[in-house]
Amino acid sequence: MAKTRPGKRDLDTYTIRGTNKIVRAGDCVLMKPSENDKAPYVARVEKIESDNRNNMKVRVRWYYRPEESIGGRRQFHGVKELFLSDHLDVQSANTIEGKCIVHSFKNYTKLENVGPEDYYCRFEYKASTGAFVPDRVAVYCKCEMPYNPDDLMVQCEECKDWYHPACMEMSIDQAKVLEHFICSECAPEDLRKPLSSSPMSNGKMLPKRQKR
Repeated sequence: MAKTRPGKRDLDTYTIRGTNKIVRAGDCVLMKPSENDKAPYVARVEKIESDNRNNMKVRVRWYYRPEESIGGRRQFHGVKELFLSDHLDVQSANTIEGKCIVHSFKNYTKLENVGPEDYYCRFEYKASTGAFVPDRVAVYCKCEMPYNPDDLMVQCEECKDWYHPACMEMSIDQAKVLEHFICSECAPEDLRKPLSSSPMSNGKMLPKRQKR
């Protein structure tokens, strides 16, 4: 273990108090919030160190929830969405309550089951200015909103774009039993409704992401 400053040592691992879970630099962790009724903070561990009194500290990079950002939570932000900020901090290692996984957006949308420890990140966030990187992402549907993986979307068989059922004057229940779908832009003028409302049998009608 390399020495950093007098009396301080870099450590390779830390075992979360009261558990056998081992934390290493690069891991994502849940940290005790300042108020007991708040959700735990989420951070990425950058470094673990100990002083000459054996007090263990972690240098972390905070993830922000959408509601903690300057712009606040928006319609397309998912429940498990986080922003990787440029906000660095040093905290007592004892404030780590558990480990979690922050997936890339692409990998998160491929999960068959989303557990309590699963989150995702598609933006980096500049805490001082409120700027995001990237500053734009693909949009879908008539409403031109970025994709929220918590929302069911249906795909047009002609243009292959994805649509929110509500934007196509459909209920969620109607969308779930579609066998075929052509959006209003692609459908002939005399056929502006879903082609079928029978249970899906051929796999042509799928939500953009299925949760199980």
